[in-house]
Amino acid sequence: MTKKTYRLLSEAEWEYAARAGTNTAYFWGNDLGRGNANCRGCSSQWDAKQTAPIESFKGNAFGLHDMAGNVWQWVQDCYQSNYDGVPTDGSVLTSRDCINHVVRGGSWYDVPQTLRSAYRDNYAKDQRRSSIGFRVARTFTP
Repeated sequence: MTKKTYRLLSEAEWEYAARAGTNTAYFWGNDLGRGNANCRGCSSQWDAKQTAPIESFKGNAFGLHDMAGNVWQWVQDCYQSNYDGVPTDGSVLTSRDCINHVVRGGSWYDVPQTLRSAYRDNYAKDQRRSSIGFRVARTFTP
């Protein structure tokens, strides 16, 4: 519809966007607090029941909402259990036998630890669940 090209974020781009300049466990601090996100134990009305409406929680310093909780977000990177050999320029980790992709952010169904900015998990690329979604990006050229 827009005639523009969109893509999934790389794992590095996702973490940069989620942290929004912070180095704490969550973009709002090191403590989970109450009502900052939607997860199992986050103290929201949707906890462990369903997704929350978009922008139900405050955005981070970049103005991005729902980076923590609500739904896991697919990223382009193929999953590996460590960071050995990953690109250092923020680009995507690919492989010929890429079966699982990285997901970030945690979900309404998961425990608070999964919402930490550094936490990562993986699912098979054909996995479908009500707790998985995505965020798109656009590459701008100067």
